[in-house]
Amino acid sequence: MSGHTRNSVLIAAPLDVAWNMTNDLENWPDLFTEYASVEILERRGDTVRFRLTMHPDEHGQVWSWVSERTVDRGRREVRAHRVEPGPFEYMNIFWSYEEADGGVRMTWVQDFAMRPDAPVDDEAMTTRINANSVIQMEVIRGKVERRAAASGVGVAGAARAAGA
Repeated sequence: MSGHTRNSVLIAAPLDVAWNMTNDLENWPDLFTEYASVEILERRGDTVRFRLTMHPDEHGQVWSWVSERTVDRGRREVRAHRVEPGPFEYMNIFWSYEEADGGVRMTWVQDFAMRPDAPVDDEAMTTRINANSVIQMEVIRGKVERRAAASGVGVAGAARAAGA
């Protein structure tokens, strides 16, 4: 068995603002509520290897792992996977960005399988990821929209600048 999640959010901001903020790994601890730190380990072209460390969970456990992430701005997508899978047999993540009426739709797709000795099974992890993705996407949406508004390039402003 394996797990699969798909979550998306409409962000009322230009694609450039959403893309730049959500792909600025060094600032993920300010963008996501769950990450305490990001350490960049290696950059090769559009691929970054990095260590993510979370804030302690409800039991005081601090989770950390290494992932690789490759951005493709032209296709408006990002592919990532855990290099150190921890309790996962594998974890693959796909991000996509699509311009839509009112802004940009950011979608996260996660495909994974839990190891047999993991503290939760695929179904429980699917439930956790779906619940947390909604929370994190709302936080990110708010921060990106505030940045766009503060810089004066809301969705309407971006359309005018593009000559739409």
